Amino acid sequence: MTLQRASFLFRTILRINGENKLHFRPRTTTPSGAILPEPKGTRFGYVGVITSVVTGLVIGVTLSKLVAHILEEKELFVPSDDDDDD
Repeated sequence: MTLQRASFLFRTILRINGENKLHFRPRTTTPSGAILPEPKGTRFGYVGVITSVVTGLVIGVTLSKLVAHILEEKELFVPSDDDDDD
């Protein structure tokens, strides 16, 4: 199913003899048949991903600690000892 949905990325409609024909062509060549140059790689790709993940984790931990502290301070999230008597 996913392959069928993604196949439109490789689809090219050619007009041959007045007819529209569906043609699958990999994106490694130009319409004239010339080979495309190698795509540019992202410098420091893994460093950027690791930096983003660590930054998100630090922000998430800080916010969750802050909210937990506020809830405890306002006594909204304090377990009650009344239910332990049973």
